[in-house]
Amino acid sequence: MTAMSPSSPRSPFFPRRLALRSGWLALLALCATSNAFAKVELPPVLDSHMVLQRGMPVPVWGTAEPGEAVSVAFHGQTKRTAADASGKWMIKLDPLQPGDPGELIVTGKNTITLKDVVVGEVWVGSGQSNIDSPVTMYDKDDPILKEAADQLHPNVRVFRNGKTHLKWSQWDPKKTRSFSAQLFYYGLKLQEELGVPVGLIQAAVAGSPSGPWIDAESFRSDPVIQQAAALSNAKEPLESRMKNYEASLKQWQEKTAAAKAAGTPESQWPKAPARPKPYGQQTTGEFYDQFVRPIIPFAIRGVLWDQGEGGSTGGIDQISLMSGLIRAWRKNWGQGEFPWLYVKKPSGGGCALNPDNPVNRGAKPFEPLPSKPPAQDYFSSKHQESYRIAQNPNTFLVTTTDLVGGLHPVNKSGYGTRGCLVAMGAVYGKPAEYYGPVYESAKPEGNTLRITFTHTGKGLTTPAGQPLQGFLIAGEDKKFHWAEARIDGKTVVLSSPQVSRPVAARYAWTWPLAWANLFNADGLPAFTFRTDAP
Repeated sequence: MTAMSPSSPRSPFFPRRLALRSGWLALLALCATSNAFAKVELPPVLDSHMVLQRGMPVPVWGTAEPGEAVSVAFHGQTKRTAADASGKWMIKLDPLQPGDPGELIVTGKNTITLKDVVVGEVWVGSGQSNIDSPVTMYDKDDPILKEAADQLHPNVRVFRNGKTHLKWSQWDPKKTRSFSAQLFYYGLKLQEELGVPVGLIQAAVAGSPSGPWIDAESFRSDPVIQQAAALSNAKEPLESRMKNYEASLKQWQEKTAAAKAAGTPESQWPKAPARPKPYGQQTTGEFYDQFVRPIIPFAIRGVLWDQGEGGSTGGIDQISLMSGLIRAWRKNWGQGEFPWLYVKKPSGGGCALNPDNPVNRGAKPFEPLPSKPPAQDYFSSKHQESYRIAQNPNTFLVTTTDLVGGLHPVNKSGYGTRGCLVAMGAVYGKPAEYYGPVYESAKPEGNTLRITFTHTGKGLTTPAGQPLQGFLIAGEDKKFHWAEARIDGKTVVLSSPQVSRPVAARYAWTWPLAWANLFNADGLPAFTFRTDAP
């Protein structure tokens, strides 16, 4: 008889050895699982060198073993809680004030020590490429940006999560130049104005529409968004869009079959068309889930948003979607109606009051009026769109009309400076004008129309030696003609020999805008407006 090895499957010892081995493996797995839950962990946005928002409760959160006691100590405060049944916990520190850098210590069954933590102002920069683009893309064409980015700034701290993660870091030209150019310079100017540390969180994707930045639940439950979707569904029924889809699908199948027969690599095959859904049921929230959800509820002062060229999500107008997006972020953050700065679109394109001002470097020179009054176009619609989005509570427009234009304006220091100006006046209460003249009312006076403005600042004016122009007026026939315009205090009086009784006016009503030249003496351009209904 052949002797059997104890390890042989036929050995009588085998089941017992297997059971013992399985038991040990199960015990080890249980211990590993227990240790994983027992370890207190923090999200990436909570790390050494971070900036905590001053003057408001500051959430600190993470995971631990269910029921595990957790404490957080910082700047003389110690707060305690216990992880819930799912292992999640959160502590809110009492409002903090700037002071020396300190250690934030989180203690459970293990201890995490975050070093060089400071208190100051925290802003999130979001949107598409004009926030997403790094310093390295612009510093060759923007000497002011380059000079600033070349220096160490220990009180400007930056963070970015996602595929190109950048841990919290003091501004260091050797480590942080991949960070957003516009957001960096915005934060630098804020830090200089406020004299406290400034933390900047970049959450942006080049070319992105606004739809992926709102979470799916908010998109489907927001009444304004769904009302806009209903209107779009009525204009473009799903049935008609399905016919177009089926035609596109057939073409795709034919092209794919041809590519396959020709031996074309699969990576080069054409992309399949997306099957349409009823407007209001589109897939949304991709970038929200990737970049925004992981940083909530980190305490912030506000958001700097630069997006609009990418539009919204199919069938929903940008005004409705952005208004819903702003409401959703504020609700999900649980921090009230924090300030939202919306960079005006389209970017730049007009003349400047003082072209020698570095902020206005690259602005267009003043131009004579076009021979014929322009009709409404895409760009005038975008100007109105930006203005209407800024009508949301605690939302402010970063005026860009008098800055360098283009899809990717090269003077990022100018855009950052303008954003800081709006923040200082609208958010931090600095007694300085942060808007150009804003239309308030129109009053017919015989054969003239008097336009009243707010935000006139130090007075209405035009660039030196230039006659005031850029206004259109119309009578009851709604035929618009160029207006003769003169400044009268905080108002502008309009008239035209072709309009005996004017009832409506428009200003800066097409693209480009270098022939529209109303400013306040503070150097800020008047907003595009119309007095007649859209």
